[in-house]
Amino acid sequence: MATQRTTFDKLQRERAKKAKASAKRERRLAGKSDEDLETPAESGDVASDLLERIERLHAQFDAKQITFEEFEERKVELFERLAALPIE
Repeated sequence: MATQRTTFDKLQRERAKKAKASAKRERRLAGKSDEDLETPAESGDVASDLLERIERLHAQFDAKQITFEEFEERKVELFERLAALPIE
């Protein structure tokens, strides 16, 4: 029994999905404000700032201002940044 090859339609759907994700990523990066780009000087300030951003993110999701996918992407990004901070 031979293995079934991937259909052209499936390849097109996968490419479209990747293109859509790439465009979404570009829009998200282009839409960052100057406030998002600023970083506090001390790591304690950075940690509290990240925790406040996580709290605002949850509030936005609860208010249905953002989609679940966007919520998850931004949450993972914030938690990665929080985990990368040095422990005092």
